[in-house]
Amino acid sequence: MSDVRGSAVDIPTEDGVADSYLVHPADARPRPAVLLYQDAYGLRPHLRSMADRLAAAGYTVLVPNVFYRLGRTPVVDLPAFIDPAADPSIWERLGPVVSSLTPELVERDAGAYLRWLADSPLTAEGPVALTGYCMGARLALWTAAAFPDRVAAAAGFHGGRLATDDPGSPHLGAPDITAELYFGHADDDPSLPPEQIARFEEALTGAGVRHVCEVYRGAHHGYTQADTPAYDREADERHWAALLDLLKRTF
Repeated sequence: MSDVRGSAVDIPTEDGVADSYLVHPADARPRPAVLLYQDAYGLRPHLRSMADRLAAAGYTVLVPNVFYRLGRTPVVDLPAFIDPAADPSIWERLGPVVSSLTPELVERDAGAYLRWLADSPLTAEGPVALTGYCMGARLALWTAAAFPDRVAAAAGFHGGRLATDDPGSPHLGAPDITAELYFGHADDDPSLPPEQIARFEEALTGAGVRHVCEVYRGAHHGYTQADTPAYDREADERHWAALLDLLKRTF
């Protein structure tokens, strides 16, 4: 683990400015870039700590506020420990925010994030990697499909709605993906039932995408998020091992 330096950065997009968190090893040498996509709870201290840990492994990490069109972070005020079961109003407030982000907007924003990383002196030349959590797993898939020449690897953890009947479902972009993928699914996840897991696997295999998909038995949706009741330390450490292994193979 090396010392890291984090800072707030603003990224111009076609629709405004995305407030973001950038972190990198303290020596400020150019490093391979990782674009980290948030869960629905947004850019907050826990996600910054996850980005810090990734940067300490030798990467320049960008975490954008993907909901920037609705305001700067925090878009929705949340408690330090997020427990929707104790406060159902959390999802009443978050639902419209999450649904406001369409695949078309994700692709447009991803172009801005990738251009910004390419221009940064803290980023090494070459493709980037993606990692996403919960809804961020969908964003990673959409980005990998839209920018195959820029994405070398993409990971998703406890992702939901990855292979639905919707015409914009992320799995439909599989034929355009050239990146290597790793997905760690939560066990007994209502947002990703067994039929979607099977459909997702079939889509990747049929398209010839290099991938590994695993179900983390006993781990609930959100298992990497330490500021929620879903957190599972064992599953989280498994996620870190899988993610870092993917990055080492592809960079």
